[in-house]
Amino acid sequence: MTSGTIEHSRIGSVRSTATGSLRVHVVQGEQFVSEDPEAVLTTLLGSCVAACMRDPVAGIGGMNHFLLPGGRTQSADTQAQRHGVHAMELLVNALLSRGARRDRLEAKLFGGARLIDGLTDVGRQNAEFALRFLADEGIRHVGGSLLGEHGRKVQFWPVSGRARQSLMERENIQVFDAERRTRPIPPVESDGSVELF
Repeated sequence: MTSGTIEHSRIGSVRSTATGSLRVHVVQGEQFVSEDPEAVLTTLLGSCVAACMRDPVAGIGGMNHFLLPGGRTQSADTQAQRHGVHAMELLVNALLSRGARRDRLEAKLFGGARLIDGLTDVGRQNAEFALRFLADEGIRHVGGSLLGEHGRKVQFWPVSGRARQSLMERENIQVFDAERRTRPIPPVESDGSVELF
């Protein structure tokens, strides 16, 4: 059984008739969890970060993809899902609700590239946020690839924990044009309190 924010029928998920394997592409603001041993989750990352997280004992894992490191916004859910705190909490809670245990969770982090010269290094902020989140939550960081100047194509097998990364040439890809034009959103003012759900 596979579920998450993304459903089988969504555009971007394909089940091979030859092998029976499920391939799901996770885009900004989405997360997906599966216990299907044939599933592979994919994403394309620039300054965004994807957390590939799993419980190796329960045999379940998932991936998220977030654009900004800061807290939640007061706007629509699709905007809030772009933020790291929300994205990480959604992924952890989806895993826990499906039988994972927090003390067994492990994560690989990918992304955080600097694709926009001369502006705030949002990629570094995303990477630092993701590392800090794992440390604060007691989730083991077991690998991945952060920072640099290249976009990445990432594949993650959520049950086995296997991950594969391919670096993308910065000059030859148009997939990150929208990200290059995006200006970082100012951080949300906070009184230091944290709301967990």
